[in-house]
Amino acid sequence: MLERFLFALGSSRGFGEAVAAQLGTTLAPLEEREFEDGEHKARPLVDPMGRDAYVIHDLYGEPGASANDKLCRLLFFVGALKDAGATRVTVMAPYLAYARKDRRTKPHDPVTSRYVAQLFEAVGTDRLLALEVHNPAAFDNAFRLPTVHLEAREVLAAAAQARLAGRPAVVVSPDPGGAKRADRFRESLEQRLGQALPTAFMEKRRSEGVVTGDLLTGDVAGRVAVIVDDLISSGTTLLRAAATCRAQGACAVLAVVTHGLFATGAEALFQAEELERVIITNSVAPRMSEHWNDKVEVVAVEGLFAGAIRRLAGMA
Repeated sequence: MLERFLFALGSSRGFGEAVAAQLGTTLAPLEEREFEDGEHKARPLVDPMGRDAYVIHDLYGEPGASANDKLCRLLFFVGALKDAGATRVTVMAPYLAYARKDRRTKPHDPVTSRYVAQLFEAVGTDRLLALEVHNPAAFDNAFRLPTVHLEAREVLAAAAQARLAGRPAVVVSPDPGGAKRADRFRESLEQRLGQALPTAFMEKRRSEGVVTGDLLTGDVAGRVAVIVDDLISSGTTLLRAAATCRAQGACAVLAVVTHGLFATGAEALFQAEELERVIITNSVAPRMSEHWNDKVEVVAVEGLFAGAIRRLAGMA
């Protein structure tokens, strides 16, 4: 990889090292400095003039580094690379902040995903790659630069297959907006199982942070309900869907979710009798693992990013 550099910022370094290892290379060196007043800077320690640069950085908030802090750090580093003559800069986000706020649901609401896109465009980002955004269509429409949307469904389907152990299954979307995601996952799981699977869909209404609606369309009785979603935050959506599935006769419930954010209140997931297993990816560093009670399984997605770099760089 003499003609391109791979960087990873902050807490994403471990993830970036795993991606680099799959590519048979190492991360390019960089300097990151924190200043006493909370400001920071990052600069490459190699000359990017005339090179392609790939920058891996997660954008979820964590203690000591908010989503805003991480976003600014990433934007400034992209700007520094472009100022130093990088031919093309590709941002790679295992988790993309503000992707959920992609439309106006109340008068004068911000469309934050579009504003974030404009920030990336302003610093000269040439391409952005993200894993399992909330709404792929809104993601594509928000950006005027080329985007790549990665899906984790194949690695998640493999993990779900192992947990089903021959039991009949039904794929469940916990809300109408996730119907297409659940349908794509169902196709992957069907190919692995060699059999057709039914689907079911939950009703969902959210107002002032309160989730309501317990209508389930579809037959889950006597089957393992495999609930598919893009992320877990407080866990209320998942718990509500799991309880409804069990109440309507599901023999067990598996949750298959890409991003395990596990915000305040998610502790209830790990105690819930309705949930047999929660399968997530390592797009977000493990949270609340002291409460997991062997209920959470983590699958790696570094290979998806390494494969994307190979395709984009013409290495495949």
